[in-house]
Amino acid sequence: MAGLDLTGKTAIVTGASRGIGLATAQAIAAAGGNVVLTSRSQESADAAAAQVNGNAIGVGAHATDEDAASKCVEQTIERFGSLDILVNNAGTNPSFGPIINQDHSRFAKTFDVNVWAPVLWTGLAARAWMGEHGGSVVNTASIGGMAFEAGIGTYNASKAALIHITKQLALELSPKIRVNAVAPGVVRTKLAEALWKEHEEAVSASTALGRIGEPEDVAAAIAFLVSDAAQWITGEIMTIDGGQLLGDALPFRQGASVGG
Repeated sequence: MAGLDLTGKTAIVTGASRGIGLATAQAIAAAGGNVVLTSRSQESADAAAAQVNGNAIGVGAHATDEDAASKCVEQTIERFGSLDILVNNAGTNPSFGPIINQDHSRFAKTFDVNVWAPVLWTGLAARAWMGEHGGSVVNTASIGGMAFEAGIGTYNASKAALIHITKQLALELSPKIRVNAVAPGVVRTKLAEALWKEHEEAVSASTALGRIGEPEDVAAAIAFLVSDAAQWITGEIMTIDGGQLLGDALPFRQGASVGG
């Protein structure tokens, strides 16, 4: 589809040193776009950019560092001449256990990185370029923001907030800027290791499509959402989970056969 061609477009992908962020940068570059990959350190950002086949640079910028974020936006426009795409992918989960047992530091860090940072970067991008020229923003949410799980309630609450903010921004920044989100299920990333590493076979067996996700599964959806093929889509939360949010698939499959 011609609409998936990102030639001449420039994207910033935050938290792009590995996992979904790196795969997204690679997908955007493969579609012809210029990509700026951010990470907490310049070294890791450069290492990630080296794994992208195309026009890509790394910028060391912690997601919640306003000065670093502002400089990254400025550098992007100076280097490539525009800022058409922003993927707010940086995320964290330093807390585990019941919400009432979390200390303020971990609670605040979770919301700073997962909620405040996307607001910060989106505002910078809108004021520097997108507000006048248009653009597309995609936030990395989670199916956890639509459900309830033991142990990661704080993380899920931050993703629920991000889902709400995505829809709010879609209205506030219309019609120039489209704002959408992806909501991945259990994906093979370092952040999600606790959800799959020791029991991948069981998670895969209970998933409708029979496996956990790969970063490329999410990256492909993001590349679509930021492209002209999605030019009439905004405020959408695209679930990419192989059917995990539907529930346990095993009882529906056992002993069943198609048509019989």
